Amino acid sequence: MQFHRGYAVLALAVFAIEVVIALYVRDRFVRPYLGDVLAVILVYLGLRTVTRLRVTAAAICALAIAFLVEFGQLFGFVDRIGLGHNRVARIVFGTGFDPHDLLAYAAGALIVVAIERSWPGRRR
Repeated sequence: MQFHRGYAVLALAVFAIEVVIALYVRDRFVRPYLGDVLAVILVYLGLRTVTRLRVTAAAICALAIAFLVEFGQLFGFVDRIGLGHNRVARIVFGTGFDPHDLLAYAAGALIVVAIERSWPGRRR
């Protein structure tokens, strides 16, 4: 295990943006889709903060986690584990499956890989 301060700072920044979106944005694009893109980026940054996973592996893991959460929504995961009444669990895990979210998650994973690979000064 490792701790990478740069990724931690970025993760905190993305988390803050996600909180602002969740609390104040009520639209049909930013909250549902940009929020999902950022969710995958946040998970990616979290993984890169505390693991030695390389870019592609971390992006795939972040995408897999997002897909698992989304498919959990399809099968009522939150209710099945007895947390349907818990507001935080409903926010974190969600309650409504939307296949469009899968595309937003994939876009988030592609964005992080593209940014990481094109970042100036990055070791190749």
